[in-house]
Amino acid sequence: MRAFTNPSELRQLVRDGLGPGCRVTGVERLRGGSKKGVYRLTLAGAGAPPTVIAYSWAPQENHWPSVPTPHASGLAAFLSAHHTLQAAGVHTPHVLYASEPDDLALVEDIPGDTLETTFTTDPTRAAKALSKLAVALDHMAAHTAPADHTSEDLTLTRALNDLTEAATRDPRINAATPALTDRLHELHAALTPRPTHSLVHGELGPDHILLTPDAHPVLIDIESLTHSDPEQEHAYLRLRFGPHYAPLARPLNPTRLTLHTVALHLSLVAGPLRLLDGDFPHRDAMRGIAEHNTREALRLVGM
Repeated sequence: MRAFTNPSELRQLVRDGLGPGCRVTGVERLRGGSKKGVYRLTLAGAGAPPTVIAYSWAPQENHWPSVPTPHASGLAAFLSAHHTLQAAGVHTPHVLYASEPDDLALVEDIPGDTLETTFTTDPTRAAKALSKLAVALDHMAAHTAPADHTSEDLTLTRALNDLTEAATRDPRINAATPALTDRLHELHAALTPRPTHSLVHGELGPDHILLTPDAHPVLIDIESLTHSDPEQEHAYLRLRFGPHYAPLARPLNPTRLTLHTVALHLSLVAGPLRLLDGDFPHRDAMRGIAEHNTREALRLVGM
């Protein structure tokens, strides 16, 4: 059995961050990511908030220890992303305390549902949140940095690596490898360098958006934040938001969008299958992700 973060560490984190008058009266490990532990802590004591969220990037929380993780992780990446999103005017939970030596952080607990849940439970509220999310995405698009023109090469390299790995794990991908390889090279060769990149979350699904009582979106799981093509963000948004994507759509370069879409599908085949080599608990969900993206990758090359 995997041993997760010791509750005594979380109690010490609260004492260090919020003062000795704050006591932890409950610890709930939330279902979530593969690279960090997420805990809801119930508190008591004068001036203590009812609950806070603790993040732990301890080694025992990482289900990718023996293979490269698909994205950045750790407290340093989280704090950098948090500060950048604040500067861009995008809401993410307030950081209450961070312990760099321990890779632990306390952040505010946003009460209520995710946007994903609200699509079903309250469509009117979800529509309001989508409108506000579109504004947040525009703020991120306006937060630019000089483009690293090697990024197109990096996208191609990663996609080809994911293709090679996926082909060893799924015979359908193996059979389609020549067609997928040709398509990736064709798209890459058609690109014209652009001068700037915009801020992208990298994994912005509706499950990574909490809603405040006034339906304001609050972005979580932000460690993958980087400057890149907006088409990278929108490839993911289109995949994860599905029929709810239309309010978020923006004019994009179709060739870049297709390249990032093919690369994303291959990543979401290789990554989940790689994760299943270990003890990640939500195995059916990972198999479902891999299967869906296998079918989508094959569809893009007519197979």
